[in-house]
Amino acid sequence: MNVEVELQIATVDQDGIPTEETLKKWAKVALETAGRTEDAELTVRVAMSDEVQHLNGIYRGIDKPTNILSFPFECPPEVKLPLIGDLVVCLAVLKREALEQHKSIEEHFAHLIVHGCLHLIGYDHIKPEDASAMEPLEIKAVQALGFDNPYKDDEY
Repeated sequence: MNVEVELQIATVDQDGIPTEETLKKWAKVALETAGRTEDAELTVRVAMSDEVQHLNGIYRGIDKPTNILSFPFECPPEVKLPLIGDLVVCLAVLKREALEQHKSIEEHFAHLIVHGCLHLIGYDHIKPEDASAMEPLEIKAVQALGFDNPYKDDEY
């Protein structure tokens, strides 16, 4: 499987933003852990709080910034494209959460990319039965990347 990631940086603070190669590795592990074998392309946009708050308000009806938003791409079946969608990360929220959860920025960033990629391919965690399918995949992928179980203290 080949994974391509386009990184868009739309924030003044760029400290802690992983490289495209690192994002590719994290996305690939997430997708492979979920059993995906087809090529995949996605965009990761690292944005400022006001942009994420605006998008969160429009698409989720929540008027505050959030750590990550996932926008799956639904391609018509007759069109063959590897595009799976876009992830929008709020670096300010990510950094605050990492500090609160006693994690490195890299560790939390990896978890959010894994989490977001699973959303892009149809996983969700709203209902308990959906979360019980998604969270073990997140744990497995994050641990395969060398990080701790992100749910070990139910901090997410």
